[in-house]
Amino acid sequence: MGRLVVMAWFKRISLMAAITALCVVVLGAYVRLSDAGLGCPDWPGCFGTLTVPESESAIAHAQTVFPDKVVESGKAWKEMIHRYVAGTLGLMVLWLFVLGWKQRREIHTSPWLTTFLLGLIVFQAALGMWTVTLLLKPVIVSAHLLGGMTTMAILMWVAHRHWGTFQVERFSGKKKVWFRLGLLVLFCQIFLGGWTSTNYAALACTDFPTCHGNWLPAMDFKDAFHMVRELGQSATGGSLMLDSLTAIQWTHRVGAVITLIYLGFLGVVGLRYHAIRYWCAALLALLLAQVSLGIANLILHLPTVLAVAHNAGAATLMATLVIINSKITTRRT
Repeated sequence: MGRLVVMAWFKRISLMAAITALCVVVLGAYVRLSDAGLGCPDWPGCFGTLTVPESESAIAHAQTVFPDKVVESGKAWKEMIHRYVAGTLGLMVLWLFVLGWKQRREIHTSPWLTTFLLGLIVFQAALGMWTVTLLLKPVIVSAHLLGGMTTMAILMWVAHRHWGTFQVERFSGKKKVWFRLGLLVLFCQIFLGGWTSTNYAALACTDFPTCHGNWLPAMDFKDAFHMVRELGQSATGGSLMLDSLTAIQWTHRVGAVITLIYLGFLGVVGLRYHAIRYWCAALLALLLAQVSLGIANLILHLPTVLAVAHNAGAATLMATLVIINSKITTRRT
């Protein structure tokens, strides 16, 4: 395979993988929010097969192998479709890894980045397995979400390095640091959102802008952010109380305000630069949409379509911010 052909394939696959990663993140959110995360009690198959048992004999066999589980085909298919798409993404990343090292002198990113990406995908697969085997343990599910977002962000970076345009002469090191910091701020807020969702704390208080009628409601942060515990349990093994769930959601709200202010500042500043003007306008529009979706989810008591859209909005915000950072960064030649 000639060098030009290899490069063309690397470019195509990087773009397809970035789009697929976005789909995986959204599908994962849909599976979690539709309560289908345990639709299949095993991994990587479903009730011992690579599809979902649907015939009477297949369901009877599944119930024999897993007597404590009930076959719910709808939930199981949601989980398996997510796994199929995630598996396809894994194959794409493996291909990028091989092509990246084969054309390491020509590609516009370091081949070590695709190596890290392949390792991350393997770790993501392990987290997906532990999500099922450890019965939706919050720290595992949240780590799985962050891993998915990180995978998507890296793939967006790689794709943009080969498909995008760049203008870096007007961006000093200090300005770049502010935009880099924006990625960290958004990443932290995504963690808070994931922690809220995985602990089922999204409706801990449903009034807005106050919580239980107060700006500072009764909260228990010790159990709220104790990482190594089971779903719905406190650090001591008892039930996770409302004060802990309130602390989780309240912290997410505070994080949302900080993220809105900081990314809004970046968006307004970026409007002055022609190279990133339109992407910064998109960033501002997405921020407003994301805040609106967050408020709507509270008021309307978390309808699935809005909750998934809120997750998709976070992923799109991350992708947009990654592209902005790529555009102001000199491309590897």
